Amino acid sequence: MKVLVCIKRVPMTGGQIDLTPDERAIDARHLGFTIGPHEECAVEEAVRLIEAGGGDSVVLTLGPGDAVQQLRDAMALGVARGIHLETDGEEWDPEATANAILAAVRADEAASGPFDLILLGNESADVGGFQVGLRIARALGRPAVRGVKGLAVHGTVARCEQATATGRDVYEVPLPAVVTVLEGLNLPRYPSVPGRLRAKSKPVENSRPPRPAARLETIRLVVPEGPGKQAEVLGHGAGAAPAVVAILQNLGVI
Repeated sequence: MKVLVCIKRVPMTGGQIDLTPDERAIDARHLGFTIGPHEECAVEEAVRLIEAGGGDSVVLTLGPGDAVQQLRDAMALGVARGIHLETDGEEWDPEATANAILAAVRADEAASGPFDLILLGNESADVGGFQVGLRIARALGRPAVRGVKGLAVHGTVARCEQATATGRDVYEVPLPAVVTVLEGLNLPRYPSVPGRLRAKSKPVENSRPPRPAARLETIRLVVPEGPGKQAEVLGHGAGAAPAVVAILQNLGVI
């Protein structure tokens, strides 16, 4: 089996998001970066599939030079090799992103055979466009299942499960296929020290795809206002106990 998993370098969730003065980009000077939670599960699933059945696993990212760290993180978990489509750090629209990945997929398949599975996160943790995986599947003419929370491969068939309000929908699709997964598909492992050391020597193919003219224009970004933190003093000493009990009763805790 040959599996490709596509990841994206995104700001760590829970971090303070600040915008550049022109409000057209995120100010990343004080941010940490990571792999999105959906994509972490995609990486874990790729590693599990290869561990179970053998084969080749590849991780790909489109992003700035520093995104090679996220490739190394994935390879520390067991992915065999990486593909880095290096950019200048500007955000690419979904169509341009999908086209760059498609070119890399076709080049790799021409050299070493087709991917049985292409795994992506259901959406990126920053932009949340929900488009790249389906665009890739359509261009390749392969079946696609999105929002998967259960995945198993039996021979030449992938069994995909989507969670619903009343249970699960099950789809069985022939390989090769494209699958976008949701957080909760599995429990991603943590990279070990030996895994990180091995990842340093694993091959990463680097190229700089030409960026096509943008089909979308960013006018401005807005950071939504949160509810803010509020504190209420209920009293002092033993006199505050009845108020605490009343609040716990309202919350249904007691």
